[in-house]
Amino acid sequence: MTEPWPALGAPIAKPLSHLEVRVEANRCLYCYDAPCMRACPTGIDVPRFIGRIASGDLLGSARTIMDANPVGASCARVCPTSELCEGACVFNPDQSPIRIGDLQRYATDWAIQSDAVLFSPGTPTGKRVAVVGAGPAGLAAARDLARLGHTVTIFERDPAPGGLDTYGIVPYRLPAEIALWEAEQVRALGVTFRTGVTVGETLAAAEVLGAHDAVVLAVGMGAVPRLGIPGEDAEGVWDALAFIRAAKSGTFSGSLGDAVAVIGGGNTAIDAATASRRLGASSVTMYYRRGEERMTAYDFEIAFARLEGVEFRTCTLPSRILVENGRVAGLEIVATDPAGTASVLPASERLVRADSVIVAIGQSRHRALLDAFGVSYGPTGIALVDDAMQTNRPGIFAAGDCTFTPGGIDAMVVEAAQRGKVAARGVDAFLHEAA
Repeated sequence: MTEPWPALGAPIAKPLSHLEVRVEANRCLYCYDAPCMRACPTGIDVPRFIGRIASGDLLGSARTIMDANPVGASCARVCPTSELCEGACVFNPDQSPIRIGDLQRYATDWAIQSDAVLFSPGTPTGKRVAVVGAGPAGLAAARDLARLGHTVTIFERDPAPGGLDTYGIVPYRLPAEIALWEAEQVRALGVTFRTGVTVGETLAAAEVLGAHDAVVLAVGMGAVPRLGIPGEDAEGVWDALAFIRAAKSGTFSGSLGDAVAVIGGGNTAIDAATASRRLGASSVTMYYRRGEERMTAYDFEIAFARLEGVEFRTCTLPSRILVENGRVAGLEIVATDPAGTASVLPASERLVRADSVIVAIGQSRHRALLDAFGVSYGPTGIALVDDAMQTNRPGIFAAGDCTFTPGGIDAMVVEAAQRGKVAARGVDAFLHEAA
């Protein structure tokens, strides 16, 4: 990938100084049955990794983190720690929880900068596993399977691995090189990456099945759905993920204009809005169909967006995009029921300024791929899995975003990694039973 677009600016969170690290690490009480550890979806042994920082054992600290969470460096930057580990810290009632996320970043930054070797592959089993998708869930599954001794090949449609972490989160929150380092840790275990391959299109599902003893589908989600309103094919209407990808990779060459309207209320919408501000839009407004309490964006993300100058209009829906000479010229919006039903209030139409419209109303599902593998899914396209992440097809597992409830709050990077780990254990058990 190229360098991030310069106008997006520096990272929003500065790393702790060495003095701050010593102070924070020595504040930890190393609780028995630590609530912070139980609050982490991947079960990172927080007291252990902090204790190793305090004793100067940064290699041991990084290993403790990355052993539990294969994308622990990314999660140190993007996890909603106030809702997870730090929110469970025994110091939290005093509003002074240990800065666990920052300490995790300190240890993993040390590992990155020192080229530390964290893990080694397991004794070969002779079993071959395909992982479709190189996002957090796919990398987690592949990493653990390689450590168990299985031969793993990852198939990824993008030129580089990392999925959402590499392409879909703005660089001032998560630089691409962090996600790419995590992928290199997986590659170092002997995992083969076949990038630029779209399973189901450039490579048949049957070919993948025929060449492997098990498959993990970790394909994430697809494009942002259409709004279904007049004018959405105009120039200046963006899929939020495509916009963030272009901005992050340095390939954005369009003009946003002065006024940007962002449709949606999740973290992707926040990223699109703040990136628009950093790319020079003087007015950026987010429109959401229900009240702010129903937005799926994290509270700290909403607060950050406000600091960046983003405005919020809730209980509002777009009804029409105005177009002049093929380009966005404005936006018609309507008010919705304040009770949160998203029902449109009659005679509430009004026009607002908009030179660009960025759509962030969720993502579609890869139903065609699931069909190609014969995998059952629910009405919203979620792959149906058991507790081991196995689908209805023996030997085919699924993990990550393709198993998340649309609009749910569980679609976190850390949760995707955990489901990848569970899928790896499920695959290992299946392969041993089939032997």
